[in-house]
Amino acid sequence: QVQLVESGGGLVQAGGSLRLSCAASGSIFSINAMGWYRQAPGKQRDMVASITSGGSTNYADSVKGRFTISRDNANNTVYLQMNSLKPEDTAVYYCHVLYNKRWLGNEYDYWGQGTQVTVSS
Repeated sequence: QVQLVESGGGLVQAGGSLRLSCAASGSIFSINAMGWYRQAPGKQRDMVASITSGGSTNYADSVKGRFTISRDNANNTVYLQMNSLKPEDTAVYYCHVLYNKRWLGNEYDYWGQGTQVTVSS
């Protein structure tokens, strides 16, 4: 079983900042990648940012230059620093992990419960 504990969401004014964190634990041998997705009401869930075990990052065009993803491999934790927030960033943010349960085993994925981020204008 895998657990993802997310924190850091909340209400912020436009132009403000928030930092999300997500800590993974449980039956994990290795984590290949971690990332953040978001889903606004009535819209599909979209990738925001991701980071591999080697540190390679990928960002949605809408957040480039404003959001920064980072990772603490020792503690299986991923962070999302969100600056210059806009009302259109309002969504539920979900943590996502790609992991192996054992060496050379299959890759699995798991989702967090989500944390609400609301940006007021």
